[in-house]
Amino acid sequence: MNSETREFHVHLVSDATGETLNAIARAALAQFEGVTVNEHFYALVRSSRQLTRAIEHIKEDPGLVFFTLVNPELRKELLTACAAMNVPSYDVLETPIAVMRQFLGAAESHRPGGQHDLDQRYQTRIEALNFTIAHDDGQILDRLDEAEVVLVGASRTSKTPTSVYLAMRGVRVANVPLVPGMPLPRELIMLTKPLVVGLWASPERLVQVRRNRLNTLGEVRDTSYADLDSVRAEVTTTRKLFEAQDWPTIDVSRRSVEETAAAVLNLLGERRQPAE
Repeated sequence: MNSETREFHVHLVSDATGETLNAIARAALAQFEGVTVNEHFYALVRSSRQLTRAIEHIKEDPGLVFFTLVNPELRKELLTACAAMNVPSYDVLETPIAVMRQFLGAAESHRPGGQHDLDQRYQTRIEALNFTIAHDDGQILDRLDEAEVVLVGASRTSKTPTSVYLAMRGVRVANVPLVPGMPLPRELIMLTKPLVVGLWASPERLVQVRRNRLNTLGEVRDTSYADLDSVRAEVTTTRKLFEAQDWPTIDVSRRSVEETAAAVLNLLGERRQPAE
């Protein structure tokens, strides 16, 4: 069979919602091109009967099995069945749990789905996301001080997608656009509690992104918004502003949203550390 058309089956078996398992599998699968992968998902598998149904499906379409089963008996049952079928299986939590067990000097609880209610993480993410959406693009400036992070930057510097990504991690983020010729909002200048981060990009990158945006909108008029000389002046002014305000900055020219968010999280972590 041509390698470009190879088709595989991947089975994901979880005793909880499967959020962790699905994220790990998707991240791994994203590294492979030229293959067709059929994913089979089995969530909330907490009894032998439920597991038996999953095993029957695996027999029909043999393939790689990823699982998160903290119940020792169910885990043994699945491993035995996979070995009998000569199907490779991998417990994605086995190594992290073993490392934690050794490091903490404590035994795990074997509680299904325990990772999802340790600290109300889900509720925190929802609240952060609602806050971020309400404070997108300079909205509700009088509540900026309730944010953990405020992103500031010119148009098309990934402020909104980075804000949303961080909110999905439970961080309350607001973002404020910089408009040429317009002064900074007083509410922004007066902030002391949130971490304010300046996002900027090279003029060439900004022009490219902005022209693509204009084309998408069907805008064909000449405009300083995507004029290279105008954008160069805008970037220079922006960077001087960040320096004057003593805000940490991130160059997003060649960064993905995930990389920008990681850089913000690093800055936030450094800020939270007690001063030595």
